[in-house]
Amino acid sequence: MLLTSLIFAQAQETSLITTLQEKFIAGGDFMWPILLSLIIGIAFSIAKSVTLLRASQNTKKFVIKVTETINNEGIQAAMQLCQNTRGPVASVFHAGILRADEGLEAAEKAIMTYGSLEMNFLEKGMVWLSFCISIAPMLGFTGTVQGMIQAFDAIAASNTMSPAVVATGIAVALLTTIFGLMVAMLLQFFFNFFISRIDKLVGDMEQASIELIDVLYDYQKKNKK
Repeated sequence: MLLTSLIFAQAQETSLITTLQEKFIAGGDFMWPILLSLIIGIAFSIAKSVTLLRASQNTKKFVIKVTETINNEGIQAAMQLCQNTRGPVASVFHAGILRADEGLEAAEKAIMTYGSLEMNFLEKGMVWLSFCISIAPMLGFTGTVQGMIQAFDAIAASNTMSPAVVATGIAVALLTTIFGLMVAMLLQFFFNFFISRIDKLVGDMEQASIELIDVLYDYQKKNKK
């Protein structure tokens, strides 16, 4: 029974792939650039997922750890901790702590500067994903125009309005449109997900930076006594 189910499922999968291949070919030349935009968008999405995964960290725990290190072991130990920790928050903290001896104003400026750099790094390349989202339906609609031109050319050539005559052109028009829209919707999901993750990381970074300034202020105030 299990073997029969597996064979049936495999047959259905093969049939689906064959159908998709046939529809892709029937869609005409504009299906290829739409497919290319999908491949580029998916490749970028995978790369961006890895980047954001590496950038993610438990910010609250890290802030507590840095605070304890500054209070118990000093600035140099905290700086070493930031160097050994990956993520945008650790990089921003390292920049701020590095300038802590020059005063709170210098540390704050360093945090703001490196915070902007880290934010730009997190957003790097998002424009290309946005481009793929925009270009896919445009290519689809261009394929639609091509399909309608083919349909009217077929009518002019045959001098009749038979459905069989215009079927090929209409198929091109509909297939390119739906394929382009599906690609755009899929990539839009990834785009929105990445934007939400980046916003969260930036928010955590800003909140943690404020807490670091407070910690450095208390540390310098304590050492002046």
